[in-house]
Amino acid sequence: MTHFRISEAAHLLGVSDDTVRRWVGDGILVASLDSSGRQVVDGAALADQATRLAGGAADDDPVRRSARNRFTGLVTKVEIDGLMAQVELQSGPHRVVSLMSAEAARELRLEVGSKATAVVKATLVVVETEKQAS
Repeated sequence: MTHFRISEAAHLLGVSDDTVRRWVGDGILVASLDSSGRQVVDGAALADQATRLAGGAADDDPVRRSARNRFTGLVTKVEIDGLMAQVELQSGPHRVVSLMSAEAARELRLEVGSKATAVVKATLVVVETEKQAS
């Protein structure tokens, strides 16, 4: 069974350590002690909480789309060169880079500091895990 220390759980959920401790205190998450005596949270319970948090996000957009992966954040870089543009967006801890036409970047009025949402529909998603110690 996978367990995460409080700081790891907070990092994975994008909240503070204190928030995770408060959730444990309020019974939203259950913590136990690992072999070193540190508080840990069960990975499955953490996944449930992540799903609840994501489900609470307001989606007031009247348009329905097949792409489910949406990253709203701040534009951190816009490079227009000829017919193409490279736009970087920082959405929490996630950096999203998009290549688009220069015309589209201008039409969207993308500039550093503006708010934007990257909508991702991928046919290939690579999933990685850390190697287990032997």
